[in-house]
Amino acid sequence: MTSLQVGGLLFVAMIALMALRVPIAIAMFVPGALGFAFLANEAALLNQLKGSVYGRLSLYDLSVIPLFLLMGQFATQGGLSRDLFRFGNAMLGHFKGGMAMAAVLACAAFGSVCGSSVATTATIGQAALPEMKRFGYSGRLSTATLAAGGTLGILIPPSVPLVIYAILTEQNIAKIFAAAFVPGIVAAIGYCIAIALYVRFVPNQAPELKRAAWAERKAAIVGVWPIGLIFCIVFGGIYGGFFSPTEGAAVGAASTFFAAIVRRELNAEGVRRCFLGTAETTGMIFLIFVGADMMNGALALSQMPAKLSETITGLGWAPLAVIFPTVMALAPQLGLSPTEMAIWFGILVLMVVEIGLIAPPVGLNVYVINSLAKDVPMSETYKGVMPFLASDFIRTTLILFFPGICLWLVSVLFK
Repeated sequence: MTSLQVGGLLFVAMIALMALRVPIAIAMFVPGALGFAFLANEAALLNQLKGSVYGRLSLYDLSVIPLFLLMGQFATQGGLSRDLFRFGNAMLGHFKGGMAMAAVLACAAFGSVCGSSVATTATIGQAALPEMKRFGYSGRLSTATLAAGGTLGILIPPSVPLVIYAILTEQNIAKIFAAAFVPGIVAAIGYCIAIALYVRFVPNQAPELKRAAWAERKAAIVGVWPIGLIFCIVFGGIYGGFFSPTEGAAVGAASTFFAAIVRRELNAEGVRRCFLGTAETTGMIFLIFVGADMMNGALALSQMPAKLSETITGLGWAPLAVIFPTVMALAPQLGLSPTEMAIWFGILVLMVVEIGLIAPPVGLNVYVINSLAKDVPMSETYKGVMPFLASDFIRTTLILFFPGICLWLVSVLFK
């Protein structure tokens, strides 16, 4: 068996294990380790494990991941999600479908201090579902809105997948974050438009509500200001050059902790849950890093990526045509500017992942929200996400043909 055949077999084995619902870290590590030992030897495999694991876990840049996760945990336990939804509802609730739009905006705002799609869906869902049900919103629209809105948690910075992508592709984290801002805003607006059109054509899905009194709006504004301040401190500091993304994550975590303490929403048990949740998620992510390194090492020994790159490059295709048959390892070698191609491709990949979180038959966010709304059949939620998937398709097409949508802010901030 040639080394190229071994490389192809490793890739197929990894995909097969993932399809069998084996955890991603194991699905990458096991074929990678077996392939590495076959292509080299057992001693080389042990040496690779010793060096790669230590090198990965001791990398300073990776400390940004647990810090942003901890920031999100403090925001969740500190009740900030509830105030976000109340603010959005006070401002938009009087429009038909306005409470659903408020949930989308709350997901977008919470995503700016969380970085996790599942956490955003579950946290905003706990605050929004009872209110939407109480005011007469259909289960279909309520659950679909929160499942789709939760995907904004990984698109709007700080996004944990974006941090991982930036580290794996050796890109600047701040640039990747900047590239995601405009697509994130476009996504939130697109979802609100989808809701407005949906309730117009299917009016029985949402009720007509009265405009909130000024006193209620004022109280909502007062309740939400800590999140706006934290956002300005973290991202203003990063793009203002006052601190790095890692330092910004630390400042954000400390600021969110302080806000939760001042609001008297966080007790000793809550702090324990925050650190435990952060440790569990961080461990999972770092195991994925180790598995990916093992697979990458085996594939490098097989020379399959290099041969594939040479083949694709020799075709002379336009960069846009390359997106479909290739993977990220090839993208920087085929475009105009390698950095711009990597950033653009990363945003596209993230949006595809975002779509996968709500698309049938296995949309993780749909499962999460239905665990909170057990009285709503999952089939109803999947019917409800169709307008949001249409919005996602339009947005992805725009980013695909007009890369400047995500690269414009990068060019402005990093001249």
